Amino acid sequence: MKTPLYLMPGMAANPKIFQYLKFPQEYEVYYMHWLIPGKEESLENYVSRLRAQIKHENPVLLGVSFGGIIVQELAKQMEVKKLLLISTVKHHEEFPPFFEKALQYRLYKLFPTAVLQKVDWLEKMAFTRNFKQKMKLYQMYMDVNDPQYLNWAIRQVLEWKQTQKLQNFVHIVGEKDKVFPAKYIKEPKIVVPGGRHDMIIFRARWFNKHLPELL
Repeated sequence: MKTPLYLMPGMAANPKIFQYLKFPQEYEVYYMHWLIPGKEESLENYVSRLRAQIKHENPVLLGVSFGGIIVQELAKQMEVKKLLLISTVKHHEEFPPFFEKALQYRLYKLFPTAVLQKVDWLEKMAFTRNFKQKMKLYQMYMDVNDPQYLNWAIRQVLEWKQTQKLQNFVHIVGEKDKVFPAKYIKEPKIVVPGGRHDMIIFRARWFNKHLPELL
């Protein structure tokens, strides 16, 4: 019998971010999807609704960025075999210093979520081929653009507090991640050379080489 493996993408992302990954044959892969939250919905309640997408007992959960926080919260509500945390944090003490200031001064309210809803105008303004390619990739992978979801998700990240000690997990961070810099991530951790926050896509070869041992 194959081991169920559930994948939770990063904030606003769809499961296409995992399209280049190759998992060992002994795992059955399932993709999770974001739900639109209630305006004042708690993270705990939101996670309990997401849990309905998991149809197996004792699965392996893999989460990227905000999805990494989500799978940690899922592990508080159900038994899991293992957690794979990618481009994320395992404790609020691993947040970079500017996160605290953003929360203290409520800077998240100034975040231009409207920009995330439609990026066609950004692509038209682009003067370089590289920028245009990045915008096209953005449109492909980041399609959960509901403003209520985006504002809610940003606030949940900034306010997140880890209250339990993690068990049986692997934490993978990018050497050049600017969202969750590796220097703030405590051991145990695995640092991917040259990896950025989007390394689940652009460092897929590294993951494909190491996934058998990590799982």
